[in-house]
Amino acid sequence: MTRKIVLLTFIVSFLCGHTSLSAAGSGKTDRWHSDKFSMFIHFGLYSELGGVWDGKPVENGYSEQIQSFAGIFSDWYAMTADRFDPVNFDADSIVSLAKKAGMRSIIFTSKHHDGFCMFGTETTDFNSVDATPSGRDYVKELSEACAKGGINLGLYFSIIDWHYPHAYPISSHNCDFITDEHHEYNKSQVTELLTRYGDISELWFDMGSQTPEQSRELYELVHSLQPDCMVSGRVGNDYYDFAVMGDNKYPDAALQAPWQTAASMFNETWSYRSWQERGDVKDKIKEKLRSLVNVVSHGGNYLLNIGPDGTGAVIPFEREVLYGIGRWLDVNGDAIYGTSSSPYRENFGWGAVTVKDRRLNLILSGKMPDNGMIVLELDGNRPEKVTGPCRSESRNGKLVLYPTAGAFDSISVIRVDLSSAPGNVMTDPLDMRKTHLLTRDNAYPDYSYSCFDYYSNYKSMVSYNWIFTDNKVDELQLLYTAQELGKKIDLKVDGSEYEISLGSENVVQLSGNARLVYGPVYMSSRRISSFDVSDPSMVSDEELEKWEKVDVTERTSFQSRPFMNHFLVQNIEASKEELVIMEVGAGNGIEVFLNGTFVMKHLNPYRCIYRAEKMLLPLKKGNNQIKVRVYNRFEKHVSLKLRPSQQQVLYRTSVRPDFVKGTDVHSVSVRENGLPSPHKCTELSNLQIRVK
Repeated sequence: MTRKIVLLTFIVSFLCGHTSLSAAGSGKTDRWHSDKFSMFIHFGLYSELGGVWDGKPVENGYSEQIQSFAGIFSDWYAMTADRFDPVNFDADSIVSLAKKAGMRSIIFTSKHHDGFCMFGTETTDFNSVDATPSGRDYVKELSEACAKGGINLGLYFSIIDWHYPHAYPISSHNCDFITDEHHEYNKSQVTELLTRYGDISELWFDMGSQTPEQSRELYELVHSLQPDCMVSGRVGNDYYDFAVMGDNKYPDAALQAPWQTAASMFNETWSYRSWQERGDVKDKIKEKLRSLVNVVSHGGNYLLNIGPDGTGAVIPFEREVLYGIGRWLDVNGDAIYGTSSSPYRENFGWGAVTVKDRRLNLILSGKMPDNGMIVLELDGNRPEKVTGPCRSESRNGKLVLYPTAGAFDSISVIRVDLSSAPGNVMTDPLDMRKTHLLTRDNAYPDYSYSCFDYYSNYKSMVSYNWIFTDNKVDELQLLYTAQELGKKIDLKVDGSEYEISLGSENVVQLSGNARLVYGPVYMSSRRISSFDVSDPSMVSDEELEKWEKVDVTERTSFQSRPFMNHFLVQNIEASKEELVIMEVGAGNGIEVFLNGTFVMKHLNPYRCIYRAEKMLLPLKKGNNQIKVRVYNRFEKHVSLKLRPSQQQVLYRTSVRPDFVKGTDVHSVSVRENGLPSPHKCTELSNLQIRVK
């Protein structure tokens, strides 16, 4: 067995990006994942207004939230229902359009933030049946049309409600808390939706800041009524069946969870906007096709929105865009539907890759390489057939492709059939002759998405993975700080799994030979709503002079507001390379960088006021800069701390796993055991593994 084949086998078993969802979840997840492309429909009372109030365009904010952004009184907004009579809304034609576009399901806004229900409900008369001239139940019409047309129906449901008297009033951020009365109201409406309209493929919850108990109750309610209904991550607190990116956001790597990008036709709005500048249809087709390819090649599903006008008619521009995407999928759908994500961790400027069985689909959605060549490492696999607009040759175990002129103009597909199913392809493994240490800095992380609510939604690191070469290895020494004492970890070595307890029996004193000079701690604060946003840049001395100098060697509290982020920066001068343990304290969430390099990031438990933890930092010789971001989502005060740990010691646990014999290529994977959710960050950034 060659090194490359062994490497390929090990990689398939645990690395992200080409994981079988059926192994991780149920048949419903597999079916949902294979669909890849769906239609989102934002249609409601706001469609009648078309982004205009009092005769003027409302230019700030999404048009479906015009009540908030235009500051419209509730009773004035509600009177819009008196003239809402969308005579051109035709559920059958919408289903036909979705199918021609190559979409496999439709997600419809049953209720948006304005609280207006597009279905008949006994909970309020603020609905399309009781409050409008049409007297129509649009969820019912779509459910019947979808059943007849053989396409799945999912429902969008806003957790916040600006019309319900017992809900919080309209805020700027749409993530208000949910009162007990409001929670029961939501449960009643969800029950109606899941018991009156047949099979619902997914419940697409949106916004609101629920308690973990409220999120769990909604999640369990959906599954008790319809076990095969998928629940979106925006229900909050990691109770979900699939993660949802931020609006019009695209991850740069595959995730270890089913996920979806929701995209509007125009980033400025989701619902109809009468004065929207739409541009060229052909350009928009290419833009959305590239987005579809990007999402699918990273293992996700793409949900593309349309916004019918106040009459219910689909905008001709949006219809033509969907027709154009459908024409491409008629020819190239085999490279999209039922595929797995790219086996390559890198992103290519020429396009993207999907996998189905033994086939690589190279989708030319980018630009022709300057040298006119696409070079692929196949890791010991063998190309048996290459079809598409290119010339090909094998060279030094690599596949070299020469796309023809014009191949990128129409987003062409090159299909490469291999001798065996491709696994994840990586660069060369770590050479243990050069380093005997596995750390967070040389690991390949696996990611999921974790959150309290929409704004705290972030890419969480759920495990660390390594591939390395060593022909004599028989022992792994796990090194960790007091932060990890008592934890259990799941350790996977060459495919075998172990549960390891991190004890305190063996103490390792850090050398402390370097002379360390700790500079003052500076603080700056600013409002950043999204926890997912990162700023690794270092802060210059000139900029630090504008920051506030603070003493946070002990827990120190400051007044704060929701969405305020407090940045702490400290410079440390080291006479030589040195490991040092720092103590840091934060509230709702924390992110740390050392010299502009990511160290760790995670949310603390829901509504956590203060939590202190340790960080193991490898200082370089010369100046080092620690940058700590303390994220405050909910609280009026925040507590901070940053200082060297009084105990500069590590602990050691030795493990002798069953390494596969006859090869010098090995795999190691670790994650924290017993976490409340598979999406929660594994807090093992301090862990180091010495290969013996």
